[in-house]
Amino acid sequence: MGRTVVIFAAGSRGDVQPCLALGRALTRQGDAVRLLASTRYHQPITAAGLRFHSLPVDPTDIIESPEGQELLAGRRNPVAFVRGINRIVQPLFSRLLAATQAGAEGADLVLAPTFSFLGLHLSQYLRVPHAIIHFQPSQPTGVFPHPFTPSARFLGSFGNRLSFEAIDLGSWLVCRQFINTWRREGLGLPALSPLGPFRRVRQAPVLCAFSPAVVPRPADWGPNVHMTGFWHHEQPLWKPPRRLLDFLDDGPPPVYVGFGSMKTSDPDATDRVVRAALRRAGLRGVLAGDPATSDDDMLVVGDTPHSWLFPRMAAVVHHGGAGTTASALRSGVPSLVCPFFGDQPYWADRVHRLGVGPKPLPSRQLTVSALAGRLRAVTGEGGHTEAARRLGRALTAEDGVGHACHVLNQLVG
Repeated sequence: MGRTVVIFAAGSRGDVQPCLALGRALTRQGDAVRLLASTRYHQPITAAGLRFHSLPVDPTDIIESPEGQELLAGRRNPVAFVRGINRIVQPLFSRLLAATQAGAEGADLVLAPTFSFLGLHLSQYLRVPHAIIHFQPSQPTGVFPHPFTPSARFLGSFGNRLSFEAIDLGSWLVCRQFINTWRREGLGLPALSPLGPFRRVRQAPVLCAFSPAVVPRPADWGPNVHMTGFWHHEQPLWKPPRRLLDFLDDGPPPVYVGFGSMKTSDPDATDRVVRAALRRAGLRGVLAGDPATSDDDMLVVGDTPHSWLFPRMAAVVHHGGAGTTASALRSGVPSLVCPFFGDQPYWADRVHRLGVGPKPLPSRQLTVSALAGRLRAVTGEGGHTEAARRLGRALTAEDGVGHACHVLNQLVG
Protein backbone atom coordinates (compact mmCIF):
# COMPACT_ATOMS: atom_id res chain seq x y z
CA MET A 1 0.00 0.00 0.00
CA GLY A 2 2.89 2.34 0.65
CA ARG A 3 1.22 4.54 3.26
CA THR A 4 3.15 6.41 5.92
CA VAL A 5 1.47 5.88 9.29
CA VAL A 6 2.51 7.99 12.29
CA ILE A 7 1.65 6.74 15.78
CA PHE A 8 1.95 9.07 18.78
CA ALA A 9 3.20 6.82 21.60
CA ALA A 10 4.28 9.24 24.34
CA GLY A 11 3.59 6.95 27.26
CA SER A 12 5.06 4.24 29.43
CA ARG A 13 6.12 0.79 28.22
CA GLY A 14 2.51 -0.38 28.55
CA ASP A 15 1.48 2.27 26.01
CA VAL A 16 4.42 1.81 23.65
CA GLN A 17 4.30 -1.97 23.30
CA PRO A 18 0.76 -2.12 21.86
CA CYS A 19 1.81 0.55 19.35
CA LEU A 20 4.81 -1.61 18.49
CA ALA A 21 2.47 -4.54 17.84
CA LEU A 22 0.22 -2.49 15.57
CA GLY A 23 3.20 -0.90 13.82
CA ARG A 24 4.75 -4.29 13.03
CA ALA A 25 1.47 -5.55 11.59
CA LEU A 26 1.09 -2.44 9.42
CA THR A 27 4.70 -2.82 8.25
CA ARG A 28 4.07 -6.43 7.22
CA GLN A 29 1.30 -5.28 4.92
CA GLY A 30 3.57 -2.72 3.24
CA ASP A 31 3.11 0.48 5.24
CA ALA A 32 5.94 2.65 6.57
CA VAL A 33 5.35 3.22 10.28
CA ARG A 34 6.90 5.92 12.45
CA LEU A 35 6.50 5.92 16.22
CA LEU A 36 6.81 9.15 18.19
CA ALA A 37 8.09 8.16 21.63
CA SER A 38 10.63 9.03 24.31
CA THR A 39 14.26 8.13 23.69
CA ARG A 40 13.99 5.36 26.29
CA TYR A 41 12.20 3.23 23.67
CA HIS A 42 14.47 3.87 20.69
CA GLN A 43 16.02 0.39 20.73
CA PRO A 44 12.85 -1.76 20.85
CA ILE A 45 11.15 0.43 18.23
CA THR A 46 13.98 0.23 15.72
CA ALA A 47 14.57 -3.46 16.52
CA ALA A 48 10.96 -4.07 15.49
CA GLY A 49 11.71 -2.56 12.08
CA LEU A 50 9.84 0.69 12.71
CA ARG A 51 10.98 4.25 12.28
CA PHE A 52 11.59 6.26 15.45
CA HIS A 53 11.14 9.95 16.21
CA SER A 54 12.20 11.22 19.62
CA LEU A 55 9.90 13.17 21.94
CA PRO A 56 11.27 15.30 24.81
CA VAL A 57 8.82 14.00 27.43
CA ASP A 58 9.45 10.74 29.26
CA PRO A 59 6.56 9.76 31.58
CA THR A 60 8.78 7.44 33.62
CA ASP A 61 11.14 10.32 34.40
CA ILE A 62 8.16 12.47 35.36
CA ILE A 63 6.77 9.84 37.73
CA GLU A 64 10.15 9.24 39.34
CA SER A 65 10.87 12.96 39.82
CA PRO A 66 10.23 14.58 43.23
CA GLU A 67 7.34 16.53 41.69
CA GLY A 68 5.85 13.32 40.28
CA GLN A 69 6.15 11.49 43.59
CA GLU A 70 4.49 14.40 45.37
CA LEU A 71 1.70 14.27 42.80
CA LEU A 72 1.20 10.54 43.33
CA ALA A 73 0.87 11.11 47.06
CA GLY A 74 -2.32 13.11 46.43
CA ARG A 75 -3.61 11.09 43.49
CA ARG A 76 -7.12 10.47 44.81
CA ASN A 77 -8.49 13.62 43.14
CA PRO A 78 -8.47 12.94 39.36
CA VAL A 79 -8.98 16.58 38.36
CA ALA A 80 -6.11 17.73 40.58
CA PHE A 81 -3.99 14.89 39.21
CA VAL A 82 -4.61 15.94 35.58
CA ARG A 83 -3.79 19.54 36.48
CA GLY A 84 -0.64 18.41 38.25
CA ILE A 85 0.56 16.38 35.28
CA ASN A 86 -0.02 19.33 33.00
CA ARG A 87 1.79 21.65 35.42
CA ILE A 88 4.85 19.39 35.27
CA VAL A 89 4.66 18.98 31.50
CA GLN A 90 3.88 22.62 30.68
CA PRO A 91 7.54 23.77 30.61
CA LEU A 92 8.12 21.09 27.96
CA PHE A 93 4.91 21.73 26.03
CA SER A 94 6.34 23.88 23.25
CA ARG A 95 9.18 21.41 22.66
CA LEU A 96 6.77 18.47 22.74
CA LEU A 97 4.44 20.05 20.20
CA ALA A 98 7.28 21.07 17.90
CA ALA A 99 8.73 17.55 18.03
CA THR A 100 5.29 16.06 17.38
CA GLN A 101 4.77 18.28 14.35
CA ALA A 102 8.20 17.40 12.94
CA GLY A 103 7.62 13.70 13.52
CA ALA A 104 4.26 13.75 11.76
CA GLU A 105 5.46 15.38 8.54
CA GLY A 106 4.66 13.30 5.48
CA ALA A 107 2.06 11.14 7.22
CA ASP A 108 -0.87 9.68 5.29
CA LEU A 109 -2.57 8.61 8.51
CA VAL A 110 -2.17 9.79 12.12
CA LEU A 111 -2.98 7.65 15.17
CA ALA A 112 -2.97 9.26 18.61
CA PRO A 113 -4.67 8.99 22.04
CA THR A 114 -7.22 11.57 23.16
CA PHE A 115 -4.54 13.63 24.98
CA SER A 116 -4.92 17.27 23.89
CA PHE A 117 -6.65 15.96 20.73
CA LEU A 118 -3.27 15.86 18.96
CA GLY A 119 -4.62 13.61 16.22
CA LEU A 120 -7.24 16.18 15.28
CA HIS A 121 -4.73 19.06 15.05
CA LEU A 122 -2.26 17.05 12.97
CA SER A 123 -5.06 15.77 10.74
CA GLN A 124 -6.18 19.32 9.98
CA TYR A 125 -2.60 20.47 9.42
CA LEU A 126 -1.59 17.60 7.13
CA ARG A 127 -5.06 17.17 5.59
CA VAL A 128 -5.02 13.44 6.20
CA PRO A 129 -7.31 11.11 8.17
CA HIS A 130 -6.74 10.32 11.81
CA ALA A 131 -7.98 7.77 14.30
CA ILE A 132 -8.04 7.86 18.08
CA ILE A 133 -6.37 5.13 20.14
CA HIS A 134 -7.88 4.17 23.49
CA PHE A 135 -5.94 1.87 25.79
CA GLN A 136 -8.79 2.04 28.31
CA PRO A 137 -12.51 2.66 27.63
CA SER A 138 -12.51 6.45 27.22
CA GLN A 139 -15.45 6.86 24.83
CA PRO A 140 -18.45 8.44 26.60
CA THR A 141 -21.06 5.95 27.79
CA GLY A 142 -23.78 5.78 30.37
CA VAL A 143 -22.90 2.22 31.34
CA PHE A 144 -19.88 3.02 33.52
CA PRO A 145 -17.85 6.11 34.49
CA HIS A 146 -14.57 7.21 32.98
CA PRO A 147 -11.80 4.92 34.27
CA PHE A 148 -10.18 7.96 35.90
CA THR A 149 -13.33 8.69 37.95
CA PRO A 150 -14.75 5.38 39.22
CA SER A 151 -16.43 7.18 42.13
CA ALA A 152 -18.88 8.76 39.65
CA ARG A 153 -20.75 5.45 39.46
CA PHE A 154 -23.33 6.46 42.04
CA LEU A 155 -24.57 9.23 39.72
CA GLY A 156 -26.11 6.71 37.34
CA SER A 157 -26.19 6.83 33.55
CA PHE A 158 -26.13 10.62 33.28
CA GLY A 159 -23.30 10.95 35.80
CA ASN A 160 -21.30 8.24 34.05
CA ARG A 161 -21.52 10.00 30.71
CA LEU A 162 -20.79 13.36 32.32
CA SER A 163 -17.59 11.97 33.84
CA PHE A 164 -16.13 11.38 30.36
CA GLU A 165 -17.01 14.87 29.22
CA ALA A 166 -15.57 16.37 32.41
CA ILE A 167 -12.22 14.58 32.07
CA ASP A 168 -11.83 15.52 28.39
CA LEU A 169 -13.00 19.09 28.90
CA GLY A 170 -10.81 19.59 31.97
CA SER A 171 -7.64 18.35 30.29
CA TRP A 172 -8.42 20.40 27.17
CA LEU A 173 -9.00 23.62 29.13
CA VAL A 174 -5.73 23.15 31.01
CA CYS A 175 -3.63 22.93 27.84
CA ARG A 176 -5.84 24.87 25.38
CA GLN A 177 -3.73 28.03 25.57
CA PHE A 178 -0.57 26.17 24.57
CA ILE A 179 -2.33 24.16 21.87
CA ASN A 180 -3.99 27.20 20.33
CA THR A 181 -0.67 29.08 20.23
CA TRP A 182 0.83 26.08 18.45
CA ARG A 183 -2.10 25.88 16.05
CA ARG A 184 -1.72 29.55 15.08
CA GLU A 185 2.07 29.87 15.02
CA GLY A 186 3.17 26.35 14.15
CA LEU A 187 0.38 24.78 12.14
CA GLY A 188 -1.16 27.86 10.54
CA LEU A 189 -4.62 26.88 11.81
CA PRO A 190 -7.25 28.94 13.62
CA ALA A 191 -7.54 28.66 17.39
CA LEU A 192 -10.28 26.47 18.83
CA SER A 193 -12.93 27.55 21.32
CA PRO A 194 -13.34 25.73 24.65
CA LEU A 195 -15.82 23.33 23.04
CA GLY A 196 -14.33 23.49 19.54
CA PRO A 197 -12.74 20.03 19.25
CA PHE A 198 -15.46 17.91 20.79
CA ARG A 199 -17.92 17.45 17.92
CA ARG A 200 -15.14 16.49 15.51
CA VAL A 201 -13.45 14.17 18.02
CA ARG A 202 -16.66 12.36 18.91
CA GLN A 203 -17.18 11.52 15.22
CA ALA A 204 -13.62 10.32 14.56
CA PRO A 205 -12.79 6.62 14.20
CA VAL A 206 -11.78 5.09 17.52
CA LEU A 207 -9.60 2.00 17.97
CA CYS A 208 -10.15 0.44 21.39
CA ALA A 209 -7.04 -1.66 22.04
CA PHE A 210 -8.75 -3.97 24.53
CA SER A 211 -10.97 -7.01 24.36
CA PRO A 212 -14.77 -7.25 24.55
CA ALA A 213 -14.13 -10.37 26.63
CA VAL A 214 -12.73 -8.05 29.30
CA VAL A 215 -14.80 -4.89 28.68
CA PRO A 216 -18.25 -5.74 27.26
CA ARG A 217 -19.13 -3.26 24.52
CA PRO A 218 -21.60 -0.60 25.73
CA ALA A 219 -24.74 -0.47 23.60
CA ASP A 220 -24.55 3.34 23.34
CA TRP A 221 -21.20 3.36 21.49
CA GLY A 222 -21.56 4.34 17.84
CA PRO A 223 -20.29 2.50 14.74
CA ASN A 224 -17.14 4.68 14.70
CA VAL A 225 -15.92 2.86 17.85
CA HIS A 226 -14.08 -0.38 17.07
CA MET A 227 -13.20 -2.84 19.85
CA THR A 228 -10.32 -4.68 18.25
CA GLY A 229 -8.98 -6.79 21.09
CA PHE A 230 -5.66 -6.25 22.85
CA TRP A 231 -2.61 -5.48 20.70
CA HIS A 232 -0.09 -8.05 21.80
CA HIS A 233 3.57 -7.43 20.99
CA GLU A 234 5.47 -10.64 20.35
CA GLN A 235 8.89 -10.18 21.88
CA PRO A 236 11.91 -11.02 19.73
CA LEU A 237 13.66 -14.28 20.54
CA TRP A 238 14.61 -14.06 24.21
CA LYS A 239 16.87 -16.47 26.06
CA PRO A 240 16.12 -16.70 29.77
CA PRO A 241 19.15 -16.67 32.09
CA ARG A 242 20.13 -20.00 33.63
CA ARG A 243 19.57 -18.55 37.10
CA LEU A 244 15.89 -17.98 36.31
CA LEU A 245 15.42 -21.41 34.76
CA ASP A 246 17.05 -23.09 37.74
CA PHE A 247 14.87 -21.17 40.18
CA LEU A 248 11.69 -22.18 38.35
CA ASP A 249 12.79 -25.84 38.31
CA ASP A 250 13.69 -25.83 41.99
CA GLY A 251 10.19 -25.76 43.44
CA PRO A 252 6.51 -25.04 42.86
CA PRO A 253 5.54 -22.15 40.55
CA PRO A 254 6.30 -18.83 42.28
CA VAL A 255 4.28 -15.62 42.38
CA TYR A 256 5.47 -12.64 40.36
CA VAL A 257 5.35 -9.24 42.06
CA GLY A 258 6.15 -6.07 40.14
CA PHE A 259 4.64 -2.61 39.91
CA GLY A 260 6.20 -1.37 36.68
CA SER A 261 7.20 2.28 36.85
CA MET A 262 5.02 2.84 39.92
CA LYS A 263 6.75 3.52 43.23
CA THR A 264 5.43 3.81 46.76
CA SER A 265 6.65 6.55 49.08
CA ASP A 266 9.12 4.07 50.63
CA PRO A 267 10.17 1.42 48.06
CA ASP A 268 12.50 -0.38 50.52
CA ALA A 269 9.71 -0.77 53.06
CA THR A 270 7.37 -2.02 50.34
CA ASP A 271 9.96 -4.61 49.31
CA ARG A 272 10.14 -5.86 52.89
CA VAL A 273 6.34 -6.08 53.06
CA VAL A 274 6.18 -8.06 49.81
CA ARG A 275 8.81 -10.59 50.90
CA ALA A 276 7.32 -11.03 54.35
CA ALA A 277 3.81 -11.50 52.94
CA LEU A 278 4.96 -14.10 50.41
CA ARG A 279 6.74 -16.05 53.15
CA ARG A 280 3.74 -15.82 55.49
CA ALA A 281 1.58 -17.23 52.69
CA GLY A 282 4.13 -20.02 52.09
CA LEU A 283 4.99 -18.89 48.57
CA ARG A 284 8.14 -18.37 46.55
CA GLY A 285 8.49 -15.11 44.64
CA VAL A 286 9.90 -13.66 41.45
CA LEU A 287 10.26 -9.94 42.11
CA ALA A 288 11.00 -7.05 39.76
CA GLY A 289 14.05 -5.08 40.85
CA ASP A 290 17.76 -5.41 41.51
CA PRO A 291 18.90 -9.05 40.98
CA ALA A 292 21.62 -8.55 43.61
CA THR A 293 18.91 -8.51 46.32
CA SER A 294 17.75 -12.07 45.61
CA ASP A 295 17.24 -14.63 48.39
CA ASP A 296 16.94 -18.42 48.24
CA ASP A 297 13.14 -18.19 48.01
CA MET A 298 12.94 -14.78 46.28
CA LEU A 299 14.52 -14.34 42.85
CA VAL A 300 14.77 -10.71 41.76
CA VAL A 301 14.85 -10.14 38.01
CA GLY A 302 15.49 -7.19 35.74
CA ASP A 303 13.68 -6.52 32.48
CA THR A 304 12.01 -9.83 31.58
CA PRO A 305 9.33 -10.30 28.87
CA HIS A 306 5.96 -10.72 30.52
CA SER A 307 4.79 -12.99 27.70
CA TRP A 308 7.48 -15.50 28.68
CA LEU A 309 7.41 -15.07 32.45
CA PHE A 310 3.76 -14.75 33.43
CA PRO A 311 2.50 -18.14 32.12
CA ARG A 312 5.13 -19.83 34.33
CA MET A 313 3.85 -18.19 37.52
CA ALA A 314 1.25 -19.36 40.02
CA ALA A 315 -0.16 -15.81 40.03
CA VAL A 316 0.82 -12.28 39.08
CA VAL A 317 0.74 -9.28 41.44
CA HIS A 318 0.92 -5.96 39.58
CA HIS A 319 -0.19 -2.33 39.55
CA GLY A 320 -3.02 -2.60 37.02
CA GLY A 321 -1.55 -0.69 34.10
CA ALA A 322 -3.42 -1.42 30.87
CA GLY A 323 -0.46 -3.16 29.22
CA THR A 324 0.49 -5.27 32.24
CA THR A 325 -3.15 -6.20 32.84
CA ALA A 326 -3.48 -7.36 29.24
CA SER A 327 -0.33 -9.49 29.51
CA ALA A 328 -1.44 -11.00 32.81
CA LEU A 329 -4.92 -11.85 31.54
CA ARG A 330 -3.54 -13.35 28.34
CA SER A 331 -1.12 -15.53 30.31
CA GLY A 332 -3.97 -17.55 31.79
CA VAL A 333 -2.89 -17.20 35.44
CA PRO A 334 -4.82 -15.31 38.15
CA SER A 335 -3.91 -11.75 39.16
CA LEU A 336 -3.91 -9.62 42.26
CA VAL A 337 -3.97 -5.93 41.36
CA CYS A 338 -2.57 -3.26 43.68
CA PRO A 339 -3.62 -0.06 41.90
CA PHE A 340 -1.88 3.29 42.36
CA PHE A 341 -3.79 5.89 40.28
CA GLY A 342 -5.33 6.73 36.91
CA ASP A 343 -7.07 3.88 35.14
CA GLN A 344 -5.46 1.25 37.38
CA PRO A 345 -8.41 1.01 39.85
CA TYR A 346 -10.67 0.44 36.85
CA TRP A 347 -8.60 -2.50 35.56
CA ALA A 348 -8.30 -3.85 39.11
CA ASP A 349 -12.07 -3.86 39.38
CA ARG A 350 -12.43 -5.62 36.01
CA VAL A 351 -9.98 -8.35 37.06
CA HIS A 352 -11.99 -8.97 40.23
CA ARG A 353 -15.39 -8.89 38.51
CA LEU A 354 -14.20 -11.32 35.84
CA GLY A 355 -13.35 -13.76 38.61
CA VAL A 356 -9.68 -14.00 37.65
CA GLY A 357 -8.44 -12.42 40.87
CA PRO A 358 -9.49 -11.48 44.42
CA LYS A 359 -10.61 -8.09 45.62
CA PRO A 360 -7.98 -5.46 44.71
CA LEU A 361 -5.51 -4.27 47.33
CA PRO A 362 -4.75 -0.56 46.75
CA SER A 363 -1.05 0.23 47.00
CA ARG A 364 -1.58 2.62 49.90
CA GLN A 365 -3.09 -0.28 51.91
CA LEU A 366 -0.17 -2.68 51.46
CA THR A 367 0.60 -4.41 54.76
CA VAL A 368 2.03 -7.84 55.44
CA SER A 369 -1.24 -9.26 56.76
CA ALA A 370 -3.42 -7.75 54.02
CA LEU A 371 -1.11 -8.85 51.21
CA ALA A 372 -0.61 -12.35 52.66
CA GLY A 373 -4.37 -12.80 52.83
CA ARG A 374 -4.83 -11.77 49.20
CA LEU A 375 -1.94 -14.00 48.13
CA ARG A 376 -3.60 -17.00 49.76
CA ALA A 377 -6.81 -16.10 47.97
CA VAL A 378 -5.29 -15.65 44.51
CA THR A 379 -3.29 -18.88 44.69
CA GLY A 380 -5.56 -21.05 46.84
CA GLU A 381 -9.00 -20.62 45.33
CA GLY A 382 -9.41 -22.87 42.32
CA GLY A 383 -12.10 -20.60 40.88
CA HIS A 384 -9.63 -17.81 40.12
CA THR A 385 -7.23 -20.21 38.42
CA GLU A 386 -9.86 -21.83 36.21
CA ALA A 387 -11.45 -18.50 35.27
CA ALA A 388 -8.01 -17.14 34.35
CA ARG A 389 -7.32 -20.16 32.14
CA ARG A 390 -10.61 -19.74 30.28
CA LEU A 391 -10.08 -16.03 29.74
CA GLY A 392 -6.47 -16.55 28.70
CA ARG A 393 -7.54 -19.01 26.01
CA ALA A 394 -10.14 -16.55 24.71
CA LEU A 395 -7.66 -13.68 24.55
CA THR A 396 -4.97 -15.80 22.89
CA ALA A 397 -7.45 -16.66 20.14
CA GLU A 398 -8.08 -12.99 19.33
CA ASP A 399 -6.25 -11.08 16.60
CA GLY A 400 -6.42 -7.52 17.90
CA VAL A 401 -3.79 -6.05 15.56
CA GLY A 402 -5.35 -7.82 12.58
CA HIS A 403 -8.74 -6.30 13.41
CA ALA A 404 -7.17 -2.86 13.87
CA CYS A 405 -5.37 -3.12 10.51
CA HIS A 406 -8.64 -4.03 8.82
CA VAL A 407 -10.34 -0.94 10.27
CA LEU A 408 -7.47 1.31 9.18
CA ASN A 409 -7.41 -0.18 5.69
CA GLN A 410 -11.06 0.76 5.32
CA LEU A 411 -10.33 4.25 6.64
CA VAL A 412 -7.43 4.83 4.23
CA GLY A 413 -7.54 2.69 1.09
